[in-house]
Amino acid sequence: MFKIGEFSKLSMLTIKALRFYEKEDLLIPAYVDEWSGYRFYETNQLETAATIKALRQLDFSVEEIRAHLNGVPLRDALRAKKTALMQKQADISARVSIINYLMEDSEMKYQAVIKDIEECIVYSEERTLERYSDVTILVLESAQECLRLNPGMECVKPDYGFCEYLDGEHKETNMRVRYSQAVIKMGVGNERIQFRILPATKAICIYHKGAYDRLGEAYAYIYRYAMENGYQVAGFHRESYIDGIWNKENVEDWLTEIQLPVK
Repeated sequence: MFKIGEFSKLSMLTIKALRFYEKEDLLIPAYVDEWSGYRFYETNQLETAATIKALRQLDFSVEEIRAHLNGVPLRDALRAKKTALMQKQADISARVSIINYLMEDSEMKYQAVIKDIEECIVYSEERTLERYSDVTILVLESAQECLRLNPGMECVKPDYGFCEYLDGEHKETNMRVRYSQAVIKMGVGNERIQFRILPATKAICIYHKGAYDRLGEAYAYIYRYAMENGYQVAGFHRESYIDGIWNKENVEDWLTEIQLPVK
């Protein structure tokens, strides 16, 4: 048998690493002296130590190594790790592409973020609005009608409400708009208010600060960003109003998040 110091030299694993792998039940000493606490290893454990060291160098996690030592064939473990590393490589390449894209934007007015938006329950109302400013009326009247049908209905926290423009093209007047508000449970609907489960989605998100009549700049940016970074649009864009006329006097303080579902 080898003392831990000797085994450390032979296995080329530090004593600290050996103690860690013992704690994780990956490489347990063959014998521990109950009086001195000295740990001893056998020759055949060098092979296990070599396997652990080799897999760690390939970025295997402790859990992945444990699965292999407990019976998962090495070829299957390597195949799964190859798939994971290729995905990681693709993610890194995508981030580098995004960094290059942002560096080419001289003003850097917008900062795009990829978000995973969780599944949620929403109530929605669709209307044809004569003017863009009528969105505020739609939001307020939809909330009133929802509460009339469902007294005590609560919105999720943090709040999540948004508008989608359904015409498929830009319109200055008579635009078809759907307002949705995330709530804690399904409720009673009618010809105006409809409840639905909004599936989880990935979205490119940017913040626009200022008047709504300048949102065109934000839309031009986010759609160009999606196209040039290989994303496919997967739904109507969403306008989520964070700050506006209801809580900010200065129009330059209005804050809107643009969300573009993608895949």
